[in-house]
Amino acid sequence: MLERYKELSASVATKTGSFEILDDQIETVLQKIKTTKDIQKEISDVTQVQGVSTTRVLEVLLGGALAIKASDIHIEPAENTIRLRFRLDGLLNEIMEIPRELYNYLLSRIKLISGLHLNVKDKAQDGHFSIHAKKSEIEIRTSTLPGTYGESIVLCVLDPDMISITMEQLGLEPHLQEILEHTITKPNGLLLTTGPTGSGKTTTLYAFLRKVYTDKIKIITIEDPVEYHLDGIVQTQINPARGYSFTEGLRSALRQDPDIIMVGEIRDNEAADIAINAALTGHLVFSTLHTNNAAGTFPRLLSFGVNPKVLSSSVTVAMAQRLVRKLCDQCKKQIPLSPADRKIVDTVMRSVSQTEYISLPREKIYTAVGCDKCNGTGYRGRIGIFEAIVMDKGIEKAVLNNPSEREIQEAARNQKLLNMQQDGVVKILKGITSIDELSRVIDLQAEV
Repeated sequence: MLERYKELSASVATKTGSFEILDDQIETVLQKIKTTKDIQKEISDVTQVQGVSTTRVLEVLLGGALAIKASDIHIEPAENTIRLRFRLDGLLNEIMEIPRELYNYLLSRIKLISGLHLNVKDKAQDGHFSIHAKKSEIEIRTSTLPGTYGESIVLCVLDPDMISITMEQLGLEPHLQEILEHTITKPNGLLLTTGPTGSGKTTTLYAFLRKVYTDKIKIITIEDPVEYHLDGIVQTQINPARGYSFTEGLRSALRQDPDIIMVGEIRDNEAADIAINAALTGHLVFSTLHTNNAAGTFPRLLSFGVNPKVLSSSVTVAMAQRLVRKLCDQCKKQIPLSPADRKIVDTVMRSVSQTEYISLPREKIYTAVGCDKCNGTGYRGRIGIFEAIVMDKGIEKAVLNNPSEREIQEAARNQKLLNMQQDGVVKILKGITSIDELSRVIDLQAEV
């Protein structure tokens, strides 16, 4: 047997997705690691031992990612080094550099356990394996990509804890939460949320599903892919290569006598028609669209050829969202609000009429500092910023006239719901996030 595979038993080597990592080893790593510095130390200690164990290094990488709640592990070859980075709260954080020899061992081992071809180095490959930790099975999605100095490896850690938040933990402002709680308990209708990849749309829809689930109803999800499993819910994964698209999945789901359907994304005219017809025929449908804001939902659906009258009868709420990092409570620092930032805050909040938001003090805000608890970033965890437009008489009238986003926004002003800029500024004034972080995610000076 080749030297680099000496740690693998015959049974493990022949079983795709099996991994010779012991549950108690992962748990030990979870207990020991609290920060990125701990990961650096553990890997350094392991690699200094003669006859370094590739399995041991992977235990540290995977256990470390789970411990600090990293979503992805990046192993990236450069000309003179191999860079190790973890994605934490949506941003990549440099961990350390590792020896090329260790990288070569890791690449072979990861390919083997992920069911990838060891001898294929000039094509991208995707695979997966699973580990047991924190009393659950955690899937790891593997991606390799050929590069100038070697294959880039990304391990996506699908930790169920990352999306097991409740509707109350999403960060919805109270009035919007009340509206949504009412909307998702209706027997029919189409609720849409929009935002770029990684903006938390799936987490939001999962929270809605958990809120309404009982053993008296049937819920079906159509996803690409199914990344997290929900108890009591039928989840199906599309396979476009075999003709099983969102459209076909939605059509099939309707033959399963569902009460609620979640469609990962409405991508075309046919999917839009089926989703809307489902909402009109006694089903509650949740889905997503690719638009920049809530107002863009309506022109987007009209561009799919949806009849305006049908649209106004089916869509109940259109949402948009982004994720911002939350300031670390251990080290955040209060500072005076600068004149320039005060001008931005006042401009964003000028159309807000709710007393509880107008009365928020605007003299001081908080900024990020950095400590061991937050790995020196100044932030720990993320929270959503949201906006929503509810279908009412004003929106119905606008939809009938082939509206622009601006016209939808004007028609929605009477609803007195916060837009994303305002929701973000409220979270700044409450000390939840910083103005720098909000500016990173959305344009605070854009006219809305």
